[in-house]
Amino acid sequence: MTALMKRIFMASGKYKTRIAVAFVFSFLKGMLKNAPIGLGFVVLAAFYHGYAPPQLCLWIGLGLIFILLLQMLCQNLSDRLQSAAGFLLFADKRMELGAHLRNMPMGYFTEGNIGKISSVLSTDMVFIEENCMDVLADMMSYVFSQVILIIFLFFFNPWLGLASLIVVLLILLLGRGLKKEALTDSAVRQTQLEDLTESVLDFTEGIGIIKTYNLLGEKSKTLSNSFREFCRTSLEFEENHTPWQRGLNLIYGFGVVVILCLSLFLYFKGQLDVTYLLGIMLFVFDLFGPLKALYGQSARLTVMNSCMDRIEEVFAQQELPDDGTHCIPESSSAPQVQFEQVSFAYGEQEVLHHISFNLEANQMLALVGPSGGGKSTIASLLARFWDVKSGRILVRGQDIRTIPLSNLMDHISMVFQRVYLFQDTIYNNLRMGRPSASREEVIEAAKKARCYDFIMALPQGFDTLVGEGGASLSGGEQQRLSIARCILKDAPIIILDEATASVDADNESYIQQAINELCQGKTLLVIAHRLNTIRHADKILVIADGTIAEQGTHEELMQRDGLYKHFVTVRETNQGWSPRK
Repeated sequence: MTALMKRIFMASGKYKTRIAVAFVFSFLKGMLKNAPIGLGFVVLAAFYHGYAPPQLCLWIGLGLIFILLLQMLCQNLSDRLQSAAGFLLFADKRMELGAHLRNMPMGYFTEGNIGKISSVLSTDMVFIEENCMDVLADMMSYVFSQVILIIFLFFFNPWLGLASLIVVLLILLLGRGLKKEALTDSAVRQTQLEDLTESVLDFTEGIGIIKTYNLLGEKSKTLSNSFREFCRTSLEFEENHTPWQRGLNLIYGFGVVVILCLSLFLYFKGQLDVTYLLGIMLFVFDLFGPLKALYGQSARLTVMNSCMDRIEEVFAQQELPDDGTHCIPESSSAPQVQFEQVSFAYGEQEVLHHISFNLEANQMLALVGPSGGGKSTIASLLARFWDVKSGRILVRGQDIRTIPLSNLMDHISMVFQRVYLFQDTIYNNLRMGRPSASREEVIEAAKKARCYDFIMALPQGFDTLVGEGGASLSGGEQQRLSIARCILKDAPIIILDEATASVDADNESYIQQAINELCQGKTLLVIAHRLNTIRHADKILVIADGTIAEQGTHEELMQRDGLYKHFVTVRETNQGWSPRK
């Protein structure tokens, strides 16, 4: 049990001193808690020997009041130090986690880890700061108190001290089994809680699709099963924990009976003074109370241990290295973007194989091909959402792994089909493109993106709050705001996952105008979905099965009887893309 307490103490970082001082006050509180027993022993001894003057009773009464006040002071100081340290510690931990997640490769967020991150933030950290930090020093107080009580018994009679020590060793032995069982069950319980969080997130995020396909009953059943499974796991945790607690309670009772019987035996043998016998009878029923209270908190501590494991597991995930020291040069004779024999794998599955191409400044490169061929992966690698398995990606002749991520992101803007807007004002959402921009610059970017008119039609204009994810706006409006954000950023390289691919005809013309404003004088990497986008590209790459199957201009590729020509033919007949057999 002390090992679990030591673990969180070692994880306390700069707040160790506060917790250590709380331990001191907790130790004093433990001593003061047992002081009234000593005073009670003095009173009984005085009455037994027939010497109990009023002055002695007065001093004893004043001593009890003084001890009580000191105990209250120590309790207050201990609680203030340890509880405040807990909240401060995990406030810092949340900030550290945010910084850590910011540097994680994007693949970490596509491997089912969203539920883990959510449960770590909303459950594990909250559990420790609310349920463990405020009792950590109390745990030490229980240990101190138990040691003091055993010392008292050795003072009364060595046999009594030895008997109590044997009982304590039996308790500790059984307590090891309790801790082992509880640690296993706690890990299962917290994992199940993570699965439940994931199920709730999946259900709430997909509620629109669920209703559309009339799957509400089926998906509700899945979510209900997750709740039932968590309930079952929690009940099993308690059921497995109960026999051990029952065994400990039996040992507590057995120990009290042994100490009481041994005291009477020693008294009748003349080896224990009657005053000592009376003193023992004063506190014998609370003799093992500190250990009982300590193991009563065992469930908390073992769940805390599992929470710490899960928190450390997230922090142990390898970050994307950001130790680059070479900034992108302002000008260079090298191509704006170069892929040199780039290969990439998601885990063990390689999805890109030796991709090589150049993209010159102010040129447009289009990526076309079947779904799953690797187009979006190429765009994500350029933005360094992941690192390549082999090969190099260069911007103006500089390997992007040697460039600080902040510098790389200053040179790249991205417009994807799926737009995310934060639950904030439209103005603040736009200003994310360049936080230092003036209000006039934000308004000008909105006008260029063809979203000024619909913004001004909103109740508070630019100060209108949008729902999380932009839920209060149409898809086309969200897309235009996203483009305005990129216009404001004014980065030289644009990654464009064609924004008009999934919007209605009314919005398409506005978005196309906004894109034209965005792309003026820029270098474009376009994931193309529509023929009118790729006709005028300086170069087109046909990506299939993780390789460049074909490359050239639209006219060059149409002269070949290849995948691209088949792609164009299929699109013109509205049949969608499918590789030619």
